[in-house]
Amino acid sequence: MHLIDPIPLKGSKLWQVFNDNFANIEWVIHASTQDLPCLIEVGLSPKLLFDTELGARIAGCPKVGLGALAESLLELQLAKEHSAVDWSIRPLRPEWITYAALDVDILLEIRDKVEQMLTEQNKLKWAVQDFASILKNYQDYEFTDTPKSDRWCKTSGMHKVRDRLTLTIVRDLWISRDQLAREMDLAPGRVLNDEAIVELATKRPETLEDVAKVIGWRTRLESPPFNRWLKVLTASLKTPIGEQPELRVASQNMPPLKIWKEKNPIGYARLTHVRAALLELSAQLQIPTENLVTPEIIKRICWQEPPLISSEYEEFVNTELVRLGARPWQVEQVAHLVAAHLGATEPLVIPEPVETESQNSPEEIA
Repeated sequence: MHLIDPIPLKGSKLWQVFNDNFANIEWVIHASTQDLPCLIEVGLSPKLLFDTELGARIAGCPKVGLGALAESLLELQLAKEHSAVDWSIRPLRPEWITYAALDVDILLEIRDKVEQMLTEQNKLKWAVQDFASILKNYQDYEFTDTPKSDRWCKTSGMHKVRDRLTLTIVRDLWISRDQLAREMDLAPGRVLNDEAIVELATKRPETLEDVAKVIGWRTRLESPPFNRWLKVLTASLKTPIGEQPELRVASQNMPPLKIWKEKNPIGYARLTHVRAALLELSAQLQIPTENLVTPEIIKRICWQEPPLISSEYEEFVNTELVRLGARPWQVEQVAHLVAAHLGATEPLVIPEPVETESQNSPEEIA
């Protein structure tokens, strides 16, 4: 086994040599959507993928974390004492390197076990389609040091923001935090977490002492730059109204369910019936509902008015599933089921779907 530290090799021509020799060989990665951007950053572009986390989901494993799979499939227990260390520190400590190596050492064995399960359940071609879809979604991915201009809008806790000035402070603190995190080569949440950003914006402390009280434990830095955050706050408060962001940022996502009930009650009825049917199919196939088909796709289909003639429902659903990015196996499994419930006019009472363990969702990279 060979471990490669990418930081000393940043910009090296060796990455191109590595890519030329290994791009077309199967890459085994656990939760690949977390690692592919890092690989692409250094110039590596895998062409063949086996994702052990996603494969385990499709195989019906109740827990798909690497540690959980090691226990359930190999009867091994992975040590996790170094999982929270700061991996940006150089040189890496010997015990950290050993820890990283042990994580990778068992990955091929897990891969073979997952493939065996998928084969026995006649699901291997489903997983292969999903692996290919992930790579396709990253085909035109370009790494950039410049964040998307609207990423700050996704700050956790935005429901507490009630006015444009508070929204301005959130934006400015987010941008300043992101700049500092890039300079320090740290995850932004380690510099200052989202909860602290929103609380600083809503409470608007006026002194360094008050800023420190708000931030408290919500940073991993030994010497937090309280003065920096206070300067951002002070400057943001002087932002003219014309330069403040609109309180409601336009979204391409489907509206929340309570809006469906008011604005599109028939669409809501369709959605409840389809969701209930998908839950049943999920149990039968032992696949999480979000892996059967992306929830956003189902919402977009149910929101629309279906064809006037019920005999055209299935063709309509097939077309929409393909257009919205569903894989062939997903179309085959769910199209007839979704079509069968497009005529519903009265809603079912069903619980909200529960998100399962860390989802591997290539659709979220946009």
